[in-house]
Amino acid sequence: MSQSSPCLDCGACCSTFRVSFYWAETDASPHGTVPALLTEQVNAHYSCMRGTNNPHPRCVALIGNIGEGVRCSIYEKRSSTCREFAYHGEGGVASPACQRARALHGLPPLPFDPQGPELIPIIAA
Repeated sequence: MSQSSPCLDCGACCSTFRVSFYWAETDASPHGTVPALLTEQVNAHYSCMRGTNNPHPRCVALIGNIGEGVRCSIYEKRSSTCREFAYHGEGGVASPACQRARALHGLPPLPFDPQGPELIPIIAA
């Protein structure tokens, strides 16, 4: 993860959504990487990260305080769901899910320029 990523200070997505993925992504499969001990079975085909299948989700792999400084303890072994979840403005694309997660945790929205990949700083009037 880039040092300029807003995800390093956020973590709201890891404490908002169920992180489910095909069970073979776990290390219980010969080619999987996600530590199976940190997952639970959702159904015959899907697993999810422990803690995210709760009414108040929080991924067991998340370390730190939401909005203050966080990191993923299995970042290099994270699931495809996590790898594919983009923050709002990443690559010049809006992410309503990211913005929704931030709002649920009382964090300000992330602005971005849809013409470019860089975040635009908020200037207080």
